[in-house]
Amino acid sequence: MERSETGVQVEGYEGLEKAVSAIRTVLMLVFWALALPFAALTGFPWTYLTKDISYLYRTCMWGAWTGVRIVGVRVKTVGLETIDPARTYIFMSNHISNLDPPITIPLIPRRTSVMVKKELFKMPILGPIMTIGSLVPVDRGNRDAGISAVREASKVINSGINMTIYIEGGRSFDGRLLPFKKGPFYLAEECQVPIVPITISGTERAMPKARFGVQPELVTVKFHEPIEPADFGTREALMAKVRAAINSGLPPDLQG
Repeated sequence: MERSETGVQVEGYEGLEKAVSAIRTVLMLVFWALALPFAALTGFPWTYLTKDISYLYRTCMWGAWTGVRIVGVRVKTVGLETIDPARTYIFMSNHISNLDPPITIPLIPRRTSVMVKKELFKMPILGPIMTIGSLVPVDRGNRDAGISAVREASKVINSGINMTIYIEGGRSFDGRLLPFKKGPFYLAEECQVPIVPITISGTERAMPKARFGVQPELVTVKFHEPIEPADFGTREALMAKVRAAINSGLPPDLQG
C-alpha cells in the first residue's frame, strides 16, 4: 500500500514530537537525580542533628518546582490570596498526573504533610527523615491501617502542620473526577480545620497517566474558598460540597 507524502510527514512529525517529549522528561529526571543527592548531603545531617525539617523541606520544594519548570510547564495559580498563611488547612486536590505533586505542593503556604506508603518508613535514613518531617504512613489496602493513618494525620494537623490529600486515592485517566475517599472527611470532622479544595487542570495534557513524555503545557492550579466542616450537618454533605468545588474548576468538557 502506498503512503502519501503528507502521511509520511505527519508520521515523521509525531515521531519527532515523541522523541522531544522523552528528552524533556529525561532532562527533568536528571535534574531531580542531581538535586536529590545535594539535598541529602546538605539536608539530612542537619535534619538529624537539629530535628528541624525546614531547610530540607525548602530545598526539596525548590527542586520539585524547578524540575517541572525547566521542561517548559507553565503554572497559573488562582485563588491563593484567599488562604490565610497563619491558619492550618486540609488541602484536598484532584489527581490526574505524576506532575501534580511537584506542582501543587510547593505552592501551599507553609509546610504541608502528605500520606505516603508505609513501606518507605522502613528504609534506612529516609524513614527517620520522613518521621521527623511529620509525614503520615498509610497502608491503602488495609481498612484498619487507614483508620490509624487518620489518627496520625490528626496529630500532625493539631500540631499546626497543613495536610495535603489527593482525594480520589489514585490518578484519573481522562481528567474527570473519580469517587472520593471517605477517610479524609473523617479527618476534617475530627480536627475541625477548614478544607481548601484544589483543582489542577492541564497536567492531563502535559503528562497524562501511562505516558512517559512531558509536553510544555499551561497548568492551572485553582485554590477554592476554604470550607468549614462545622457548617455541614453530615459527612456526605461536606463531601458533596468539596466535590462540587473541585469539579467547578475543571474544563467544561471534563466536568461531571
